[in-house]
Amino acid sequence: MSMSNFLDRFDLDITLRDAALDPDNRPTRRMIANAAIGMDALDAYYAVREIREAAQWIHEGLAQGKRKLASLLSNPQADDFQRTIYFCLAGRGVVEMLDDLAWLEDLLERRGRVAGQIHREKRTILPLTNPYVAAEPDGPLVESRADFVQGASWWAEPVVKS
Repeated sequence: MSMSNFLDRFDLDITLRDAALDPDNRPTRRMIANAAIGMDALDAYYAVREIREAAQWIHEGLAQGKRKLASLLSNPQADDFQRTIYFCLAGRGVVEMLDDLAWLEDLLERRGRVAGQIHREKRTILPLTNPYVAAEPDGPLVESRADFVQGASWWAEPVVKS
């Protein structure tokens, strides 16, 4: 098989599918890889990057992090992808959340580079099937107040139940 045959009708989601099915990936990584399947390459990358930056800023104690996260999760103009990614990771601990977000961001950045190369070469990709049936949020939105209280998952020490 020539390289040309390999690149025509390339499946951009192949690495996400592999990551979603890899038993060596922790469950949260498999969940967020699944959630990104079918998303536009650039939209998915920038959405995950925004969530990761907001979580990182909060972890670093920067006030704009809470404003940014509240804004992302309460935006009535956005689709549900960012909320899906965030809530797959919420409550698991900020360090693990940041690690998983950076991992997905890296996968999506590479996916975007491949998409760009294929586009520049005027080749085709398999059609992406958007997993969302509506362009707007479905259901209640998160409160937009930036002074929300951070729960125990945002602190380094694990909570021990007695």
